[in-house]
Amino acid sequence: MNRICLALLMIGAWSEAGHALDREQRHGKALLETECARCHAVGKTGRSPLNEAPPFRTFGDKLYDTDFEQRLQDGLTTIHPGMPTFRFSRDDAEAVVNYLKAIQSRKKPK
Repeated sequence: MNRICLALLMIGAWSEAGHALDREQRHGKALLETECARCHAVGKTGRSPLNEAPPFRTFGDKLYDTDFEQRLQDGLTTIHPGMPTFRFSRDDAEAVVNYLKAIQSRKKPK
């Protein structure tokens, strides 16, 4: 029995390490937690505090637009009246995008 528990703990630790965020991604996550978490879910799981605010892990292909990172630097705006405009430095925008790419939900094959 102890061997089984130890094996399960080792597998869990290995899989967790495989999903660890690098320093830049942790910085991006911290920025989003500070600026966006009051409305959006910014992690790999969880619901957004506001129902209308999509979880960031569902952004998918939007993150791969050639201009998304630039829009974060120029001032991300939206037609949603309650969302403020955010402006990130180049390094911060890169960190945010890299973090968001790391947490995207994987679609299950049909």
